[in-house]
Amino acid sequence: MNAIINDLLMEKKIYLAGGCFWGTDHLFSLVDGVEKTIAGYANSDISNPTYEMVCTGRTGAAETVEVVYDDSKIGLTELLSIYFRSIDPTTLNRQGHDIGTQYRTGIYYTDPKDVEVIDAFVATVQRRHSQPLAVEVAPLRNFYPAEVYHQEYLYKNPNGYCHINPALFEEVKTRKAPKTEKAELRERLTPLQWEVTQNGATERPFVNEYDHEFRKGIYVDITDGTPLFVSSRKYDSGCGWPAFTRPIDSSLITEHTDKSFGRVRTEVRSASSGSHLGHVFPDGPASEGGLRYCINSASLRFIPVEDMEKEGYGEYVEIVG
Repeated sequence: MNAIINDLLMEKKIYLAGGCFWGTDHLFSLVDGVEKTIAGYANSDISNPTYEMVCTGRTGAAETVEVVYDDSKIGLTELLSIYFRSIDPTTLNRQGHDIGTQYRTGIYYTDPKDVEVIDAFVATVQRRHSQPLAVEVAPLRNFYPAEVYHQEYLYKNPNGYCHINPALFEEVKTRKAPKTEKAELRERLTPLQWEVTQNGATERPFVNEYDHEFRKGIYVDITDGTPLFVSSRKYDSGCGWPAFTRPIDSSLITEHTDKSFGRVRTEVRSASSGSHLGHVFPDGPASEGGLRYCINSASLRFIPVEDMEKEGYGEYVEIVG
């Protein structure tokens, strides 16, 4: 019985509108960790619309795919990463050769806890574009499965029309969900903390917990409590996230090449837990070594200096500043 309950808790849904639903449905059906996809019509102004009705543009519905996934195998952040690679996010009511409001792009959610993760990811994508994004983010009002002949269309018609680059299909087919046991950690972290540390999400700038935190204290890994940064090495960089000139010790972090979003950056992870922390850039204060460790608040826990002794970090008091 407990196993069944746990399985249900891991199953989640997100609704993605990415132009013609044939390609979006096929793309996400290939992703390891996705349990089921259904092509359909979301947020329609009328009940049970048909394909012909939706094509008139008068129903308000968007061609959308219900993605049912096991979030112990794939996170919402990774699904959104795949989604944004399958669309032009700056084009309004058009993807590929398809034009009309039914082909608009959108992310529709049923779990309010997903909003923070979605907003953070969309904000990250927006920073990569000079034009405003045309991706609608809204709660799901309704969803009606499309006609049977639309379901698994590209499996039935391998040469059928699709606006998505076939190379992306091949890429997602090779992705394998990591085999990890992190149930206790997932229970302990907020959805945003989980997506940042485990799936490499980036929280929104300027509105995160520690951007404007400058009290004396220590910053530890949110997942395992390992000391990583101290207040004496924190400064206001104006970037919108906590910035440090260096960690407590270089052995506490690992660095990795990150080629996401068409850029080459250096990702920073916790050496002890492997959790994603943020990135390091060569534009920090020259007098302090010239580096800027740009770290997500969601990956850290701040302990003020007056609490460090009782929380077991007394040996670091003298370096907090």
